[in-house]
Amino acid sequence: MSNDHRSGCPINLTLEVVGDKWSLLIIRDMIFGNRRHFRELLLNSEEGIASNILADRLKTLVEAGIMTRADDPSHKQKAIYSLTEKGIELLPILAQMSGWGYKYLPVTEELGIRARLLMEGGPKMWAELMGELRVTHLGAPARRPSKSAGGSVAARLQAAYEQVVAGRAGREQGGAPASRGVAKRGAGTSRRAS
Repeated sequence: MSNDHRSGCPINLTLEVVGDKWSLLIIRDMIFGNRRHFRELLLNSEEGIASNILADRLKTLVEAGIMTRADDPSHKQKAIYSLTEKGIELLPILAQMSGWGYKYLPVTEELGIRARLLMEGGPKMWAELMGELRVTHLGAPARRPSKSAGGSVAARLQAAYEQVVAGRAGREQGGAPASRGVAKRGAGTSRRAS
């Protein structure tokens, strides 16, 4: 074992690469928000990442082989980040984490909808989304769309999010409460949607 690592444990080694909050959130934003430029990742961060932390984490993720950085052909002064196969294969982990958070933590309705759909869609949906990411980030040939639901997984997740946001805006304008309060989720668990 190399002296650069605390141990040879696979969980430890994975956490040494993507174990900080910001790295996983950057990967999340690339997967689910198709944010591939520094400025998009910085300005559209729900959690408000600082520019120096973003720059550091992007550098670390590139060095770890989770993503690549290349000159953007559409703008000479911009770089475009792409997930590698290693980065794309983190999707099931993020889906499991979001499912756990949806089940046990007070997620908002609009930010929880993707987690719910990914839980319901399971590994088949994850594999389909990973295929879409390979087309976008690796230039893989596009596969024929699934005959199941309409459109790509990414488009379905985005449409569900937009529908929840539009419904919330309608409820707020109509005077109805914007919060559903506490809803029961599974045996002895609860989730507050705001």
